[in-house]
Amino acid sequence: MKTVVVTGATSGIGKATALDLAARRFHVIGTARTPDKAEKLMAAAAEVGLTVRTVLLDVTDRRSCQDAVTEIDELTDGGPWALVNNAGIAPVGAFEDVSEEDARDALEVNLLGVARMTRLVLPGMRRRGEGRIVQMSSLGGLVSVPFTGWYCASKYALEGLTDSLRMEIAGSGVHACLIEPGFINTPMLSKGLADFPADSRYAHGYMAARRLVASWSPPGPEAVARTVRRALLAQKPRRRYRVGPGAVPAPLLRLAPAAFSDLVARTALRLKKG
Repeated sequence: MKTVVVTGATSGIGKATALDLAARRFHVIGTARTPDKAEKLMAAAAEVGLTVRTVLLDVTDRRSCQDAVTEIDELTDGGPWALVNNAGIAPVGAFEDVSEEDARDALEVNLLGVARMTRLVLPGMRRRGEGRIVQMSSLGGLVSVPFTGWYCASKYALEGLTDSLRMEIAGSGVHACLIEPGFINTPMLSKGLADFPADSRYAHGYMAARRLVASWSPPGPEAVARTVRRALLAQKPRRRYRVGPGAVPAPLLRLAPAAFSDLVARTALRLKKG
């Protein structure tokens, strides 16, 4: 069985991915920030007759990343065949409403944490002459929309970093690709919609955003998990895999005049001039 490490595997897309891959006879190691979350993930797998091993990991901590990869190397006799960099956070709110601390956290988890884990597993993959790096990006890595600026910034950066990495490791037997979900019904989405500040000049826009997302009835994380599996099973992975509402047509918005796309977003979210 090939070993796949899934970061942020205790909820949402990460959990769905870990369970989906375990059901397809991959040896799955899911990372968790706390022992309690690790136990819940293993219990959830056991309930459906699956086995998922766990390793504690905080992607914002260099020592934690090193310790986790050392443990994973011991569990796998040399390192994983694939790494799914799924751990992520989504600070929401208008630029003026997101603190510098929250902005730093987003970049630390969504970009630098991904880079740390990728850097640590790559040597083993190179030695074996094969491996997969799957980066969980987003529709927000393709187009920016109001109230997700810092999240989009982190995902835009991840897209650029992964494109460079993909070219640099070409010919090594290691492949890097991006998964770009649209709106997916996950705890992170629910938390983000609930975390909009109440005492903001953008309060009406936040209400409009909640209504829009609710009207779309976004699919669950299982759709993304299936796409991750496709990327892992493909002999030659595509550079990008898009899944979920909005992700497929999103690149077309870049072809539209900026004034038009801005007007659509501002109108939908009740953003007034000035």
